[in-house]
Amino acid sequence: MQKFEKLLPGKFYHVYNRGINGEDIFREYVNYLYFLRLYHKYIDPIGDTYAYCLLKNHFHFLIRIFDPDRVPYPYVKVTDPSLAFSHMFNSYAQSFNKMFERTGGLFQTPFKRKLIEDEEYFRQIIYYIHNNPVKHGFSDSMNDYPWSSFQTLISLKGSRENDSPLVGFFDSKMDFIRFHSQTQEAPEIVPLMFE
Repeated sequence: MQKFEKLLPGKFYHVYNRGINGEDIFREYVNYLYFLRLYHKYIDPIGDTYAYCLLKNHFHFLIRIFDPDRVPYPYVKVTDPSLAFSHMFNSYAQSFNKMFERTGGLFQTPFKRKLIEDEEYFRQIIYYIHNNPVKHGFSDSMNDYPWSSFQTLISLKGSRENDSPLVGFFDSKMDFIRFHSQTQEAPEIVPLMFE
């Protein structure tokens, strides 16, 4: 059995998971919306999200866990960030099961997480996450896929652009777009993924 480390404060993680037995976890438009609402409720208080993508049977997030003394939500005490993900998954699964009259687990457990310690790997993960809908044939272009952070990040303007957590990892928004327009090769990512 694979053992997963706790999510550590101040660290970047690629968090990903899929439906049990490859089952779809998003069947209708409202499922995507509800999952993102729960994500903001449970995960925004414990970390910054740098990129995300939701597909029919799996999802990816790139997140930086807040340092305990720098949590922007004064009412939140971050003890074990993994519990926030667990609460989110449980809440979503209960709603999903009720909606589709099903029982049992929805997600593979435990959810996958990969510590990101290298800036080039960080950039490759961002590309991988945003390109996932193209890779799996859900979209012809990253820009056309609605359940990803790519559209939001390239649409930021003016001072809002400077508020993006990606500032500092790319020289500019144009650099970010240019990076995504080129096919990126990241063989070290492949063994971490599932199809």
